[in-house]
Amino acid sequence: MNDLDQNEWVSLKEETPDAVILDVRTEGEFESGYIEGAQLIDIRQPQEFMDSIQALDKTKSYFVYCRSGARSGQACQLLGQLGIESAYNLEGGILAWTGDLVE
Repeated sequence: MNDLDQNEWVSLKEETPDAVILDVRTEGEFESGYIEGAQLIDIRQPQEFMDSIQALDKTKSYFVYCRSGARSGQACQLLGQLGIESAYNLEGGILAWTGDLVE
C-alpha cells in the first residue's frame, strides 16, 4: 500500500491517466463534502464494498480516502489483495485535506 500526503496524492493523481478516486466513508459523511470526482463505496457495508471493489478494473490506479486515513488504508490493502497494484491512500484523510470539496 502507498500512503501519500495530500501534495503527493494530488500530484500523482493528476499525472495518472484514468485515475479513479474512491471515497470509502459512509453516505452521510460523503454528503457532508467530498473530493470532486469521487465515487462512494462504503467500507462499513462489507458485502456491498467487496462486490464493488471486485468489479473494479485492475489495470487502473485508485486514489482512496476516508475521514482520517484508517478505513482507506484498509481499503487499499483489500484492493492489493484483489490484484490492484496501484492503490494510494490519502494520509490523514479528508480531515487533513486542504483542497476544495463538493458539498
